[in-house]
Amino acid sequence: MAKPYLEITYRQGKPFAAYLYLERRPGDKSARTERHGSWLVDFTYDDRAIGIEFSRFDTVDLAELNRVLAAVQHPALTTADLVPLQAA
Repeated sequence: MAKPYLEITYRQGKPFAAYLYLERRPGDKSARTERHGSWLVDFTYDDRAIGIEFSRFDTVDLAELNRVLAAVQHPALTTADLVPLQAA
């Protein structure tokens, strides 16, 4: 997968959580999770970030998200990438 994408989970018809899938290789699995504020960043066994879980996504700040992405060596996102969060 080359481009990050968002998946939103609903519970009883209401948005519950969101997960940002980052670049991953076939067979990649989460080996550890690191907390960044209210977000959880999943890493592979060789320390590559493969996803970010947002339990509170109504207040996701793009600048803060891009700081976290830069820290884990991923390209920045744009407002267009976060449109699904606003729609939920």
